[in-house]
Amino acid sequence: MTTTPNPTPVDVPLRWLDDAAPDLGLAGVTCGVPLPPGAVTDPAELAVLDAVGAPVPAQTWRLAAWPDGSVKWAGVALGAGEPADGYRVVRGTGPAPARRITVTETADAVEVDTGAARITLSRSGTDLVRSIRTGGDEVASAGRLVSSRQDRPEPDASGRTDAVGHVTGAEVEQDGPLRAVVKVTGAHREATGREWLPFTVRLVFAAGAATFRIVHSFVWDGDPDRDFLSSLGLEFTVPLRADLHDRHVRLAGADGGFLREAVRGLTGLRRDPGAEVRAAQLDGRPTPAPAAWDRDVERLSQWIPAWADYTLRQPNANGYSIHKRTAPDRPWIGVAQGTRADGLAYVGDTGGGLALGLTGFWQSHPVGLDVRAADTEAATLAVWLWSPDAAPMDLRFYHDGLGQEDYADQLDALEITYEDYEPGFGTAHGIGRTHELTVTPFAATPPVAELARLAHGTALRPQLAASPEALHAAGVLGDWDLPDRTDPRRAALEDRLDFLLDFYVGQVDQRSWYGFWNYGDVMHAYDADRHTWRYDVGGYAWDNSELSPDLWLWTSFLRTGRADAFRLAERMTRHTGDVDVYHAGPWQGLGTRHNVQHWGCSAKQVRISTPAYRRAHYFLTGDEHTRDLMLELRDSDAAFLALDPTRKVRADAATYRPERRALAVGLGTDWSALAATWLADWEITGNARSRDRLLGTMADIGALPKGFFTGEALYDLDTGRFDTGRDRVSLSHLSAVFGLVEVCSELVSLIDAGLVEAPGFRDAWLQYCRLYLASPEEQAAELGTAPDGVHLEQAHSRLAAYAADRLGDDALADRAWQAYFKGGEFMGEDAFRAVRILPPEVLAPVDEARTLSTNDAAQCGLATIQNLALVGRRLGRA
Repeated sequence: MTTTPNPTPVDVPLRWLDDAAPDLGLAGVTCGVPLPPGAVTDPAELAVLDAVGAPVPAQTWRLAAWPDGSVKWAGVALGAGEPADGYRVVRGTGPAPARRITVTETADAVEVDTGAARITLSRSGTDLVRSIRTGGDEVASAGRLVSSRQDRPEPDASGRTDAVGHVTGAEVEQDGPLRAVVKVTGAHREATGREWLPFTVRLVFAAGAATFRIVHSFVWDGDPDRDFLSSLGLEFTVPLRADLHDRHVRLAGADGGFLREAVRGLTGLRRDPGAEVRAAQLDGRPTPAPAAWDRDVERLSQWIPAWADYTLRQPNANGYSIHKRTAPDRPWIGVAQGTRADGLAYVGDTGGGLALGLTGFWQSHPVGLDVRAADTEAATLAVWLWSPDAAPMDLRFYHDGLGQEDYADQLDALEITYEDYEPGFGTAHGIGRTHELTVTPFAATPPVAELARLAHGTALRPQLAASPEALHAAGVLGDWDLPDRTDPRRAALEDRLDFLLDFYVGQVDQRSWYGFWNYGDVMHAYDADRHTWRYDVGGYAWDNSELSPDLWLWTSFLRTGRADAFRLAERMTRHTGDVDVYHAGPWQGLGTRHNVQHWGCSAKQVRISTPAYRRAHYFLTGDEHTRDLMLELRDSDAAFLALDPTRKVRADAATYRPERRALAVGLGTDWSALAATWLADWEITGNARSRDRLLGTMADIGALPKGFFTGEALYDLDTGRFDTGRDRVSLSHLSAVFGLVEVCSELVSLIDAGLVEAPGFRDAWLQYCRLYLASPEEQAAELGTAPDGVHLEQAHSRLAAYAADRLGDDALADRAWQAYFKGGEFMGEDAFRAVRILPPEVLAPVDEARTLSTNDAAQCGLATIQNLALVGRRLGRA
C-alpha cells in the first residue's frame, strides 16, 4: 500500500526577536511554529533550513493539536552552535546532529551529558544538582535551594530559621537529541521537620552547550502573620585547587562591565612581580611559576591578604554595591557602586569554575550574588532571589479593614477607593513566583569578554519566533492583520497603536514597576493631580489583567514582531500567571482582581487565571511552566462550588447557595475562562473530559432561548453541562472584555472549518455581537426587552465588527467604527498625547497621558487591531 504525500505546503520563516543573530553557544533556542489543520500529523515530518537553505539539525515535538489530531503548534529546538541570520521550518527530514544529549536515569539520579558538560541531578535529598563536570573534572557540586524565615517583620538575623530545599522527585520530560528537560519537585524543610515553599524546578539542556537554564517556581504557602521570608537562593559548592593568586572572582556590573579580581591580588603592590604575571592574573590565565616573579614578590606574597568573600547587593532597581572581606570575623570593605547589575557571578581557578546568572536581576530586587570561602578548598557561589540583607518579606494585608464588617460596608467602600475588601480574603497564601537562571561550568577561568557575553545572554535570552507574516497566514490566536500604512486613516490608527505600546514600555522604567512581586505588572489608573499612577488607591493600583492587557500585548507582538512588546508580554504572563493566581489553598485556580497588593482584593475569579492570557506565550516559546499554569486549571469549574464570584451583588444573595448540580456561571467572564481552560487542555493533552465540557457548554449556549444574552446559566459540575431552560435577558459590560471575544472567534473558526460541532453556538455568538451596540428598539424586537448595562462602546465595537465581517453587513461595520471613535471610557485625545512633567512637581521627570487608563489602553488596542482586520475596508465611511 502506498501513502499519498500531504500536498499542504509547510514553509514558516523564523526570525530573531531582536533582528540580529545571537550566540547560540549559550544554551540553544526553543520556539513554537503554527501549522494549518491537517498539514502535519507527526512533528518528525518537519525540518529546519538556515538562511541560505542548508538543512540544520533540529528537534521537533507537538505543543498542541487541532481537533482532527494534526499538529497545531510544533515545538522546535536548536542546539548550541553558530547561529544563522534566520531559519525556515519546512516539510522534510533534517540531518542527524553531530552532538547529541544523552540522558541516563538511575534509581537515585538523572545524568545529562550535553557533550560540553555532564550534570547529575538528584531524585531525593538536599542536592538539586549533585555534580557538574566539564573537561573531565568536577567543577561544582551540591547545588541546592536555601531559605530562611522569621516570625516577625523586623530584621533580626539571630532569630532566623534556616531551611534547605528537599527534592522529592525528578521526571525526564524531554531526552534529546538536541533538547532535554528534567522537572524536579520538592519543598523547603527546616530542622524541626516543617516543610513549606513547595517548588518546581525545570532544568533545560541543549546539545553542545555547557550552559543550562533553570526555571525555578515556588508557591508561598505560609501564614502572612508569622512567616516572614528573610532569604531565598540557589547555591553551589565550587572546588578550588590552584594557589590563591590563581583563583578568580568575577562579578557583573552594569552595561556589560565586570569586576575582575583574584583571591590574592598581584597588582598594585609596592613590588611588581612583572607585567606577564599581572596580565595573566587579570586574564584568568595561569601565572608564571612564582619562582620566576620579579623583585622577591614570591617570598613577600604571604603578607598579601586573601579576600575570601565577595558580595553584590541590588536592593532596588537603580543601585547596587559590591563589598569584600578577608574572613567572616573581619569587616566588609567597599569595592564599588553602580546602577543596574547584569546579575552574573563567577568563581573558579585555572582548573575550573562556575558562573551563575539570574534573568531580570535588578528588575526583581532585592537580589544578590555571593562568593564565600574562596580561600579554602571549596568556595560557595550563590544567587539570592530574595537577599538575606533585605528586610524580611512582609505579605500581610496593608490595612486593618477600616471597620468594613458586612457586604453593605464593603460595597459602600468600593464606591470611594474601588477596593473590594472582605476580611480574610487579602491573603498571599497560595501565590507563586518564577525565576529563570543560567548555570555555566568552565574548565578554566574564561576571558572576561566570554563572561560578558554570557551575562548579556542571561539578561536578554535569545528567542526565535515565526514572522508576523507566517503567524498571520496561519490564522492563529484571534482576528488581526499586519500593519498597513498605505491609507492615511489606517496610518493614523497605527500611530495610536504605536503610541500606546511605546508609552507603556516607557512607563515600566519611569515608574519603576519592578520588584520581586511586582515585576511584569502595570498599574490600572492614573492620578493626574499627583502625576502618578494610583499605586495606593484600592482597586486602582496594580492591574492584575483587568480588561486584558495581556491579550493586547500578545496580539500587538503577533502583528508587529516588536521585541519590546514580546518581552513586556512575557513578563506579564510570568507575573499574572504566578502572582495573581492561587496555586494552593481554598481558592486554588482562581485569580485576584486589581488592588494595592496583587493578592488583596476579595474578588477571586477565573477571569484572572484564564489560560486565554497564557496560550500565546506557550505556543510561541514552548515554555513548560506556562503549560503547567494552564493545565493546573482543568478542574477550575469546581471553584464555583467553593466561592460564588457574584455573592455581594446578586439579587438572591440572601438565599443563593452554590449547588453542585446548579452552579451560577456567568456566560461572559466566567464561561470564557472555562472555555479557554478546556480548549487549552484539549489541544495540549487531548483530554476528552475537557473536550466534552467545552463542546457541550457551547451547544448549551446555542440552545438557550436568549443565548449569550441570558447572562448567567446554571451549570452541573458532574455532567459539565448547562441547564438550557433558563429564559431571561441579563447583560454585563464586562462579559466580553476578558477574553470572550478571542476565544469565541477561535471556536467559531473551528466550527466553520468543520473541525467541531456545537449546534447553535455560532448563531448565539453572532447574535450577541450584532445586538450589543444595536438600538434599544432593535434589541427589544429580537430579545423581547432592551437590556440595561451597555457600556464600554469602543471596546465592544469589535463585536459589531466581527458580526459585520461574518455577515457581510456594511451598515453594521459602519456602526462599529462609529462606536470606536466615540472613544474609551475616559480617554479622549489627551490619552494619545504624552506630557513631560518636571521636578519639583515630581521626584524625577516623567511622561503622562493624563486621561489614559490601562482598561482603555488594552481595549482600545484590541478594538483598533480587530476592527482594522475585520472592517478596515469601511474605515472613514461611517
